[in-house]
Amino acid sequence: MAWAPDTQYTKAGDVHIAYQVVGDGPMDLIGVPGWVSHLEVHWEEPIVARFFERLASFSRLILFDKRGTGLSDRVAPGSLPSLEQRMEDVNAVMDAVGSERAALFGISEGGAMCALFAATYPERVSALVMSGCFPKWIGDDDYPWAPSRADHEAAMEVYEARWGSPVGFKTVAPSVADDERCKTWWARNLRMGASPADGIALYRMNIEIDIRPILPTIRVPTLILHRSGDRLIHVGNSRYMAEHIEEARYVELDGIDHLPWFGDAETPLAEVQEFLTGVRPTDAGERVLATVVFADLVGSTARAVAEGDSRWRDQLEAFYQVARSELARFRGTLVNTTGDGVVATFDGPARAVRCALALADEASALGTDARVGVHIGEIEKMNGDIGGLTVHIASRVTDLAEPGEVLVSRTVKDIIAGAGVTFEDRGVHPLKGVPDAWQVFQASAG
Repeated sequence: MAWAPDTQYTKAGDVHIAYQVVGDGPMDLIGVPGWVSHLEVHWEEPIVARFFERLASFSRLILFDKRGTGLSDRVAPGSLPSLEQRMEDVNAVMDAVGSERAALFGISEGGAMCALFAATYPERVSALVMSGCFPKWIGDDDYPWAPSRADHEAAMEVYEARWGSPVGFKTVAPSVADDERCKTWWARNLRMGASPADGIALYRMNIEIDIRPILPTIRVPTLILHRSGDRLIHVGNSRYMAEHIEEARYVELDGIDHLPWFGDAETPLAEVQEFLTGVRPTDAGERVLATVVFADLVGSTARAVAEGDSRWRDQLEAFYQVARSELARFRGTLVNTTGDGVVATFDGPARAVRCALALADEASALGTDARVGVHIGEIEKMNGDIGGLTVHIASRVTDLAEPGEVLVSRTVKDIIAGAGVTFEDRGVHPLKGVPDAWQVFQASAG
């Protein structure tokens, strides 16, 4: 399993509610999931993990499983919680983490509860954000964009018959519907998030929701996001809410995915960050200063042949897990996982080097070796990825490292002088595809 924050519990009445806290930003942001969720399974998919990490980069992000789902107490299908009871869950989690006031980020079905909470407890809500949400999910003559009850009944039959498979994934995330890893994650999220009976019972509860009368009473700053081609929740639902919530900001996004972390996640994240903080993050393609770390496991092809693909994948996943943990500890950002390693960025070179040393040690503890390279300079941020000469230099420095070594460029060494790291000169080397020759140093703990 990939790295996940510690899961803690609080009680709302007699019900235990599981929650996590990520980041230490200046504002509290509570993520309210949709239909079914599982706190720890969410972190197993890198795309989802990156989405939450971005939110946590400007907030103290508070996540929880609603009662009846995931790691929170399950409830009998005949006594499913109302929206009012689920609001108690939010209050209990806020009290547990010492949050007097927070922004709410509701996704899909979670939006209705967030809207009701904002109207009921405006003193506890600094802002309301909803993505792919609905105030009502059964169509009427005056509400033509929602499915009919018969449509929902037919969908529930399919979900119940195929629960635990990637059922519904082509609808909620069509852009990655053929990605085997993402499909496997979705199926596991369903299995761990609820039993088949609970999942269908929760579905039935969702189609009875109708919060349209309370929309005009919402007075907190509100952002409504919806993708124009959303195949699960028709965009008309959010257009309706935008018309009936006073001064709501409505942003209709391009795309066909329902879940905001699939497809173009950068645009909704930028909208949320700007709305909540007043500052829009760096646009894709803009250059920023960063320290880049490459960590590659040595001899991956040979190891896969010698040990078998399955065993090697297990070891690689174990390394990814500890890498996420160390990146969180040293406040790094995972850019992507390569075929046999990780690429990360840091806003401080000393933390980057200390994390690089920790990654080398963790790889050794897992019975393998990592080559790690570190360089600092301008990078270009490109839709969740990075590019530019700095990235190439960091990669080439990594290629020079021996198994178990951490090599840094002279630029890094000079900037972090006095940081308690020792360096051994490894000479001047030409770097393939990079102008000039570069002096590199082996780093070790001081």
